[in-house]
Amino acid sequence: MVDARSASLRIDTSARIQPCKIFYAVGVAFVVTGGLIAAVASPLQLEKGSWLAAYLVLVCGVAQAALGRWQESLSPRPVSTRLWATQFVAWNVGNALVVVGTLRQLPFVVDVGGLLLFGVVVLAASTLRGGRARPRLWAYSALLLVLAVTIPVGLVLAHVRS
Repeated sequence: MVDARSASLRIDTSARIQPCKIFYAVGVAFVVTGGLIAAVASPLQLEKGSWLAAYLVLVCGVAQAALGRWQESLSPRPVSTRLWATQFVAWNVGNALVVVGTLRQLPFVVDVGGLLLFGVVVLAASTLRGGRARPRLWAYSALLLVLAVTIPVGLVLAHVRS
């Protein structure tokens, strides 16, 4: 027989980490990393330090955190674990390719990364089908639209500046 005290000490192993929280936590980590890069870019005379800091904060960080939080709360039906994993891996690998390609002046690497990012934007938008219009949905849709427009612009700039 289990008494009340030992029952209260049991750990709930059925609890799972929610994918939206992983997106958010990694996004926040990128915001902090971008801030640290910004702090050392000038003293260390990092040639593309300000670009890297802004990219880490805005695209890797803020956009990723928003993708996780808003997609979870605005999707009219639960997002599958497989779709979460696909988006998470594609977003972070895409961003890594954009950063490496930009720093190494390899525009075709940037292209592959940008295509992965664009794919995530399309997947994220697809999860909203059938949702009710509300102010946060409009804000999230605006974020997805900004990303969908700026990704191709960034790809063009990668070729022009290399």
